[in-house]
Amino acid sequence: MLPSTLGGMASVYLVEDDLHIRESVARALTGKGHTVRSAGRATVALTEIVDEPPDVVVLDLGLPDLDGAQVLKMLRAVSSVPVLVATARDDEDEIVRLLDAGADDYLVKPFSGEQLEARVRAVLRRAAVAAPSGEVVVGGLRIDPGRRRATLDGAELDLSRKEFELLLHLAANAGRVVPRRELLAEVWQQPLGAADKTLEVHLSWLRRKLGESAAEPRYLRTVRGVGIMLLAPGS
Repeated sequence: MLPSTLGGMASVYLVEDDLHIRESVARALTGKGHTVRSAGRATVALTEIVDEPPDVVVLDLGLPDLDGAQVLKMLRAVSSVPVLVATARDDEDEIVRLLDAGADDYLVKPFSGEQLEARVRAVLRRAAVAAPSGEVVVGGLRIDPGRRRATLDGAELDLSRKEFELLLHLAANAGRVVPRRELLAEVWQQPLGAADKTLEVHLSWLRRKLGESAAEPRYLRTVRGVGIMLLAPGS
């Protein structure tokens, strides 16, 4: 997607119930050349985002009709549009939950217009990085990035968004040891240490769905002190 971002301008959808903040943020973003649509209620925003997808969504959590975390969950069920969460909640566990639920980044209030615009540009740069254009095949594992679908020996895998992105990154780099810091940066957009526990949990879940364990690996091989490598069984 993201055609408008190629020229430096993005279409931004702002979901914020505070009219003063909404107008201030919209002015800051339009002043940088972006186009901005906005809504103060989740139900209105969800309809408009699905009907006319923007390049990026800036989502406040404290909405009057639905909690922003629920909005994120509903949005992720129907769209892969990048979402930047703007929140006053600075609890680390809450932030990790939001990232696991599909947020692409977060910004803790209060923040400046310059800081928000920089985060918007960063999210769009990551989203614009070309994913593998065709199906990725490693042994009996087949991953279709466009349809966000993965199968193992012909059976579809029931993967969360982050599990899919983790598996795709590893499969796209099959045969190479992928450092943990790279996985955290590419899948969670977090530095080493910020979400390493989350990475280990997701690897454990992914192994279970691939029919293996750390002690008896099939596809996912841990290289102690370095990272993770995905290989076809028997390689």
